[in-house]
Order: sequence, then C-alpha cells, then structure tokens
Amino acid sequence: MSSTYVFDAYGTLFDVHAAMARFQTGPDAQRMSEIWRTKQLEYTWTLTLAGHYVDFWTLTERALDHALARVPSVDKALKPQLLDAYFKLDAYPDARAALEALKAKGHKTGILSNGSPKMLKGAVDGAGLGGVLDAVLSVDVLKMFKPRPEVYALVTDHYKCAANDVTFVSSNRWDVMAGTSVGFRTLWVNRSGMPDEYLDFAPAQKLSDLNALVAAA
Repeated sequence: MSSTYVFDAYGTLFDVHAAMARFQTGPDAQRMSEIWRTKQLEYTWTLTLAGHYVDFWTLTERALDHALARVPSVDKALKPQLLDAYFKLDAYPDARAALEALKAKGHKTGILSNGSPKMLKGAVDGAGLGGVLDAVLSVDVLKMFKPRPEVYALVTDHYKCAANDVTFVSSNRWDVMAGTSVGFRTLWVNRSGMPDEYLDFAPAQKLSDLNALVAAA
C-alpha cells in the first residue's frame, strides 16, 4: 500500500458548486454553476492543447462571465460575491476527517491542482486544512494544466518517490485516467454516481465519498 496520498482539489476536497449555493439565485442556479465549472475546465484543456497558459483564477473569472451571459436570470451584480465565495470554497464535510485519518496512519498527504497558488491557499486556509496537508502543488510552476503527464510528475518530483508509491484521489474521471496513465494507484471518488469512462484506464477502486477512503487506506 502506498504511503503518499495526493488529492485533486476542486470537486474532490472542495465543493465547486458551493459558491452558487451560498446565494438565492433562483431555479437556474444549478445550471449556471454547471456551465461555470464546465467552461472553467474547457479553457484549461483548449489553452494547454494550443500551447498557451493563463492562470486558473483568471480562467475561473472568464468562465463565470460566460455563465452569467448564458443565464440572464442570475443577477450579474453578484459576480464579485461569487468570485469571493469561490476563492474560499467550502470543503466537503468528509475531507478533513479523511485527511486526519490518513495522517494518523502515518501517510503523507498533499494536493495536486490546476488552481493557482493564491487561490489554493485561500481554499485551504478557509477550510482549515493546512495542518493535515504536507504539500500543495500547483500546475502554475509548469504553466500547463492537467491532464498533461508533466503535471503529475510534480508529485513524484516533490516526494522523491516512484509513481506506484502514490495513491491519487480525484472526483474527475478524466483526472483519474491521467493518473492511472502515469502509473499512480488511483481512487475515483464518484460522489454523483456518474457512469464510468476511460475503461482502458480503470481506477484501483471506486468510492462514493471520502469516508470510504479511510477504510481503504
């Protein structure tokens, strides 16, 4: 069993829909949040494929602008508040307990994220998770986004370990695919019961939430 557990941040430890959930924005709030998240990720993929880089916080704002334009029922005046809420996203209720349990068992813990260093610090500090994380690794040092294999090499370079010594935990199936591809032991946290994809790159285990991770560690 590997001794290093590295987590994706957004959607895995932090609830990407929590920003919208803090505001009473009407019946289109969920659709708006989904567009925001979808475009945020799309921008990272298209820019990386084209050989360009813009930091994740800027892309988060651009994606929000697009979502607000697509969903006119949501008040555009909420933009500053929505961005502030995203900067300090809520952690999932099971995140702290899972990290604490891993640390108690002697495992190393960390984050590997598309997030910029500043926004990751905002999320980690806001959730009070700093004390149970050994490292917070951002793609910003490489100026490229997941799922480029160079991003996942940040983990093995930082911890000075082999890929098969790492358990990589993500709620994003494409992220799990990429982690599996580079040789990580991967765990897919499928909170919303999505159908499986990338069957040639299966995770070592599928989990319904992070509570199940503690028993598997």
